[in-house]
Amino acid sequence: MELKKGSQVKVISGKDKGKTGEILEIDRKLNKVKIKSINMIKKHLKPTKENKGGIISKENFIHQSNVKSVDQKKKEIKK
Repeated sequence: MELKKGSQVKVISGKDKGKTGEILEIDRKLNKVKIKSINMIKKHLKPTKENKGGIISKENFIHQSNVKSVDQKKKEIKK
């Protein structure tokens, strides 16, 4: 399966099953992808001079076997 940054994918397993999103980042060594607004986690940040700190929500990686590529032109799902 050819995954590229910016392509649309659909999650086929896990807590976000059925959701679609755009690939933000790919880790080819670990076979994981980061998808926009999928697999959100809470991260605690210490305050620094630049930022105020606190709890932020951000995307985490998901294994590429748990996603399926979605073709935008034909509106069909490819595996």
